[in-house]
Amino acid sequence: MCGIVGAVAQRNVQGILLEGLKRLEYRGYDSAGMTVYDGHSLTRHRAIGKVAALADKLDEVALPGTSGIAHTRWATHGKPSEANAHPHQSGEQVAVVHNGIIENYETIKNRLQASGYRFTSETDTEVIAHLLAEKLDSGLSLFDATQQIVNGLGGAYALGVMSANAPGVVVGARQGSPLVVGVGIDEAFLASDPLALLQVTDRFIYLEEGDLVELRDQGAIRIVDRDGNVVERPVQTFEHGDGAASKGNYRHFMLKEIFEQPEVIGAALEGRLSDNHVLVESFGPDAPAIFQATKQIHIIACGTSYHAGLVARYWLERYAGIPVQVEVASEYRYRYPVVPEGTLFVTLSQSGETADTLAALRYAKQLDYVGTLAICNVPGSSLVRESDVTLMTRAGPEIGVASTKAFTTQLVGLMLLTLSISRVHGRDDHHADIVSALKTLPALCQQVLALDPAIELLSEAFAEKHHALFLGRGAHFPVALEGALKLKEISYIHAEAYPAGELKHGPLALVDADMPVISVAPNDDLLEKLKSNLQEVRARGGQLFVFADEQVGIEERDDIRILRLPHIHEALTPLLYTLPLQLLSYHVAVLKGTDVDQPRNLAKSVTVE
Repeated sequence: MCGIVGAVAQRNVQGILLEGLKRLEYRGYDSAGMTVYDGHSLTRHRAIGKVAALADKLDEVALPGTSGIAHTRWATHGKPSEANAHPHQSGEQVAVVHNGIIENYETIKNRLQASGYRFTSETDTEVIAHLLAEKLDSGLSLFDATQQIVNGLGGAYALGVMSANAPGVVVGARQGSPLVVGVGIDEAFLASDPLALLQVTDRFIYLEEGDLVELRDQGAIRIVDRDGNVVERPVQTFEHGDGAASKGNYRHFMLKEIFEQPEVIGAALEGRLSDNHVLVESFGPDAPAIFQATKQIHIIACGTSYHAGLVARYWLERYAGIPVQVEVASEYRYRYPVVPEGTLFVTLSQSGETADTLAALRYAKQLDYVGTLAICNVPGSSLVRESDVTLMTRAGPEIGVASTKAFTTQLVGLMLLTLSISRVHGRDDHHADIVSALKTLPALCQQVLALDPAIELLSEAFAEKHHALFLGRGAHFPVALEGALKLKEISYIHAEAYPAGELKHGPLALVDADMPVISVAPNDDLLEKLKSNLQEVRARGGQLFVFADEQVGIEERDDIRILRLPHIHEALTPLLYTLPLQLLSYHVAVLKGTDVDQPRNLAKSVTVE
């Protein structure tokens, strides 16, 4: 959730750390801070609010030094304040930055207070600083002190620590939260996301669970695993250019990422389709055997990814004949699921570090699943490394908190999964048509995005609204759920989604002239049913906004505004109809003047429970 940056170099690291924080601000923006070793002691600045507030402090009083750590925070323990901002220190001796949650911090804090340590924050992180100081006072090195204290920490963490007693050294530790090492020329870096370091390197080591790392002068890097063994982890070249972290000519990252969807959908399909079928081996060499043994599927995800899983349930049951159960990861991990014979466990995550989804995977590996599959956007992530088979969505970095291109590329991946399993099971009657339609999808997405001016005009009707209702039927009910989520995330309008057939069972009570009702209307088997539902809204004085297939005969009236979309194969309509809902939410948020890329109370990568 929060962002970590660390550096050990032959040059002043203040600019490197500050730029890293700016690139990580999508992960947390309640407060920010930086500690550097200036050659004599640790010096620190912290500021409440966004990274710009910290930058202003640094303009007034610089923090020169050749080693340092920095952090941008999304509050978990303690309200946003300067006292709760990282880095946390124990006197002038040791500083620590931390992502995650220390679940047993109260027990540790009580013991440390009894020993005379004074706490100045409400955070769980401060116990780490005092634990380190305690170990350093006993004569241990910074690395050995860190190695000893992490064994007593419960919960999840990624740590970056430094000490005045260890000039030119930064130590990192990873347990349940992501941490990478940037490999430079005679210098080394630490971050919770490689995006933070693309201005200084494109070579990264992805730490594994339980790893500790020590960065020293001249770029020396030492990694020790959870068993205390010195290990070498592979150095990987980051596959996306530095420009992926830039808005370019777009006003917001979200808008840029919406308009990148034709390109990234094409990338998600590249090399995975033949003339008339999906290449099953795209999921890895073990995939054909696992898919052959698959009789049922459990899909586990959070938020937007959960909605993608709900769409896939319709696809898999219709085209592959496989029963599917879709669950929110935070619920799945705390119950006692029944796993029928031959069940495939599927996880969806943009980052591959989503705490609840990762915990669900680890729980599932103790159960009798036929295999585990991750559909993910980050090749080096924990979810990818710990799953039996994987499919990379190839969406590139997604900076906006409200997910857009990650969602649509997950849908592409899930359609590839549907076609792969149906092919392995000999149910490939529809393959040629769907594969042909998939190849046209990027161009059709371009056509939909060209409707942006009309959608922007449509958004003006929402500027003064406080509530909205989204409707869909079949596989478009999850699309309606996703549309409502986007609107509430970034415009702060209360939005709900319902299956259109459920209107008469409660939601109609909400419908009046002040409640806009948004519906998607593809030309499918449920169209006539949907039309009847829309008439129910009109009869109650509701204002309808309908995104309809160009072949659908719904006429625009005073109480119905229509936006017509190009026709596409029925199976792929959820992908296409998602785009205008994203644009609608974006333009409404801009009109309302909210922070589109960093909506209040939310963060991009939810790596805490």
